[in-house]
Amino acid sequence: MLAELGGVTKIYIAVGYTDLRLGINGLAQAVGSKYDLNPLEKGTLFLFCGRKVDRIKALLWEGDGFLLLYKRLEDGRFDWPRTEAQAVALTPEQYHLLLIGLNPLKPKIKQVNPQHIY
Repeated sequence: MLAELGGVTKIYIAVGYTDLRLGINGLAQAVGSKYDLNPLEKGTLFLFCGRKVDRIKALLWEGDGFLLLYKRLEDGRFDWPRTEAQAVALTPEQYHLLLIGLNPLKPKIKQVNPQHIY
């Protein structure tokens, strides 16, 4: 579900740590008060990550109610930007980088030492 962006026009990532015990009301309040954004903007996806980087929550207003999504990776982790407590708009390309495990704000591919290939 998170990989499919049907109807989503904007994506914001909450940089830093978010308490993932928060539900819909707590996350919507954080969007409004902490990040000064409108949680009731239709088609806007807000992404949050806690201290454990193998899980994220997403909040989406669909016009008649909120959709709360939770994703926990079975193996691997999200490379979540942690530098500042702010909300950053992502492009669809950056969003897909996040979902494959790269930091969407500073993607980098690790160099492989050729001596370790064999």
